[in-house]
Amino acid sequence: MLTTRQLRYFETLCDTLHFGRAAKRLNVSQPALSGQIAQMEAFFGAPLFDRRPNGATLTREGEAVRAGAARVLAELRTLEALAPSVGAVLEGRLRLGLIATVAPYLLPSLLPRLRANHPALRCEVRESLTKSLVEEIVLGDLDCAVAALPLEAPGLATLPLTEDPFLLAVPSAEADRFPASPTVSDLGRERLILLEEGHCLRDQALQVCRLAEAGELASFGATSLTTILQMVSGGLGATLVPSVAARAEARPGLTFLAFADPAPARSLVLAFRASSPRRRDFAALAPLIRDALSAEPAATAAAAQ
Repeated sequence: MLTTRQLRYFETLCDTLHFGRAAKRLNVSQPALSGQIAQMEAFFGAPLFDRRPNGATLTREGEAVRAGAARVLAELRTLEALAPSVGAVLEGRLRLGLIATVAPYLLPSLLPRLRANHPALRCEVRESLTKSLVEEIVLGDLDCAVAALPLEAPGLATLPLTEDPFLLAVPSAEADRFPASPTVSDLGRERLILLEEGHCLRDQALQVCRLAEAGELASFGATSLTTILQMVSGGLGATLVPSVAARAEARPGLTFLAFADPAPARSLVLAFRASSPRRRDFAALAPLIRDALSAEPAATAAAAQ
């Protein structure tokens, strides 16, 4: 008979593909982990992993078991989440994900609000790419996440948070050659610097660039907006910046310009599993996030000289 312990051990070994690292993550001995996996293999009558000196790989049978184990553990985590849902709103453990272009600008305002209004809440924060956050919500590893539309995954529900207009970040030394309120079409003659692949902000910027038939697009493998803006202030080009980030990212040599209407924007939402029992928590969390986002006013033509 399978046990939840075996499924959790199996899941961790699937993630690490290394018995030693999996045992360390689980805080158990390697023989204990190996024993549980061996019991699973005896139950299924087939090896689930190919053991190698430098790690392990899933067998065909292991791949099949992995899909089923993920579904079972996701439902188990949903059941575990019922405990706080039958009590007061926003109590107990809440696993909140955030995309990287929101987390550093939202958390300094949101976390104090949560502590003040919901002292019994234990909020665990994870910053990652949209794809990873969505996968973790679906698997039950996260309760909810702040992300930008579109989100393509079955079984997800969302609550709207805010429309986040883009600003155009340009080198201050070159700001005079730009209109006070640029239009999207003005991007057609600019060299735009983008985040590396995988970031939703890159995808959103590319959509705007296609509308503008933008000229040169440059990617330096940067994984943070802060790094991109340092490049802009150094005269390497221009970039699109979400309004929620503008005040925190102001620096010498950098000017933010607000686009003329209709300005390009992204839609921020709170995403969660449609089957989650914690809808009351999410309904209470969403306005707190909206308030925290509004506490970071958008810069419209702010320059840091």
